[in-house]
Amino acid sequence: MKDVIVIGGGASGLLAAIYAAKSRCKVTILEKNKVLGKKILITGNGKCNYWNEDQSLNHYHTYNEEILENILTNKNQQEILKFFDSIGIIPKIRDGYYYPYSNQATSIQTALIKEAELQGVEIITETEVLGVKKENSNFKISTNNGIYTSKKVILATGSKACPKTGSDGSGYKLATSLGHSIIEPLPALVQLKANAPYLKEWHGIRSDGSVSLIENNKQISTQIGEIQLTDYGLSGICIFCLSGQISRGLSQNKKEQIKINFLHPFNLNTKEDFINWMNKRNNQILNRTISDLLDGILNYKLINLILKLSKIKRDTYWDNLTLSEKSLLGSNLTNFLITITGNNSFDSSQTCTGGIPLTEINPHTMESLKTKGLYITGELLDIDGDCGGYNLTIAWITGHIAGVGVSND
Repeated sequence: MKDVIVIGGGASGLLAAIYAAKSRCKVTILEKNKVLGKKILITGNGKCNYWNEDQSLNHYHTYNEEILENILTNKNQQEILKFFDSIGIIPKIRDGYYYPYSNQATSIQTALIKEAELQGVEIITETEVLGVKKENSNFKISTNNGIYTSKKVILATGSKACPKTGSDGSGYKLATSLGHSIIEPLPALVQLKANAPYLKEWHGIRSDGSVSLIENNKQISTQIGEIQLTDYGLSGICIFCLSGQISRGLSQNKKEQIKINFLHPFNLNTKEDFINWMNKRNNQILNRTISDLLDGILNYKLINLILKLSKIKRDTYWDNLTLSEKSLLGSNLTNFLITITGNNSFDSSQTCTGGIPLTEINPHTMESLKTKGLYITGELLDIDGDCGGYNLTIAWITGHIAGVGVSND
């Protein structure tokens, strides 16, 4: 009989196990993969962006924001920073983004596993949990390697995102078998699909700018960064940060559009701004065609496409354009609208939006309000974050809360 069994040895599961073991609980991790923390290795392009200085709640998304405030407290944030310092992780901070100084995700994975071992956590790998039942005051956990029993269970299996790392959605089934409901999980931090005739022409272009989510003709939010234009639609970190909201909107049959401002770095936000700026540029740089004036500012393939969509020939001079032509060109460069038809699958997504509602969890302990002795952490919960270390933040903090919670309840 174990005190605590943690189902899943990813980011939140490792933190939960470590903190529970620190409180003198006998803890076992059951992990279906051969190694723990497999998904940690692919975060931050293998560098593991594990934290962010900017912990504003607007970087997180959930249907229950008031409950989220009780999870992402300043006290909990400071505890996580102290924890990583205590296990030897020195941060390399770039623009508020935290990476291990080695720039290798393996540094985080290795340090966490070592700490779990030092705290006496039993680690059992290649063990898939098939079912969990509450019998009297204990839990019976059925696996492909036999049956385990424990006083308490921490469910930390991950979501449906990136199934190659072992996150296949099995945790949702376990949670529902124990009385929980599920807000439909949808891909988040994922590429967006569109159906436009020019996609092949702009494939491979990268452009700095701003992207705004237009939902049912109303602007919802804006992100700034590098936009990647693809033959299926849009990608890039700024697109990823809007993708969860778009997934939810599309599931509700809302009209989802992305407005791109390719000239945001020049603080040009309207067609009028563009016309005034081009008038000055044309007067400063003489005897240049419209293509010449835009060359060096934007990717040449993008210039060709925007001019084509604006029905303007490359060799036309600015002064020879009509006001309506200038206005259309300005609109296409500062307010380019593309309708989103879908998103790439869970195979491509870094996380999910949706999951177990926070209304079914005690935010101070992460204990289930449906089944006493059950605790739920990480991506299983209805919380998803922007790119920038926010989803790992959720994992660390909910794991920490659960690990402390099992020993105090």
